[in-house]
Amino acid sequence: MLENSRFNPAPGIKDFWTEFRKPNPYRWPLLVLSAMPFMGLLYVMSGETYYREPERPRITYITTFDPTRTDADIMASNLANQEVKDLREADEAERAQRKRDLYKALGAAAGMDVEEIERQADEARAAEEAAQEARRDAMFGRASEDAGDVSQGPAASDAPGPNPAESNTP
Repeated sequence: MLENSRFNPAPGIKDFWTEFRKPNPYRWPLLVLSAMPFMGLLYVMSGETYYREPERPRITYITTFDPTRTDADIMASNLANQEVKDLREADEAERAQRKRDLYKALGAAAGMDVEEIERQADEARAAEEAAQEARRDAMFGRASEDAGDVSQGPAASDAPGPNPAESNTP
């Protein structure tokens, strides 16, 4: 099939063998030098890296807590941590309110309708809180009727007085 084709390698191989058989003092070094890039490429490509499995971790119990502490000690620690958490949340809320006040002042100075912007932001914040509550309910597997009939459902909206779900908006 390749005998009559111009892609036939036989004449090229015969020509190479004729030239290689001639007595030339550089033929062997040139052959080695010509083969080195291919050998280097094959060496790099055939290299196999084996990573051994990591050592299994040694499991130890939490040693930061006193193993002899009582339930009262645990409750006192939890209350102290809750107080710190409440202080942080209050500080964060204060900073957020201060930031909103600064932006209101900047918007008023720029001639914007800051009351409308604040109303839209309050609506967006309330919608975000409602979505977060819905995600929380879905995560814990609570249905909207089971989560609390006082704050949700049609009976709560028909009842006289303020709706507790609306009182949580800042």
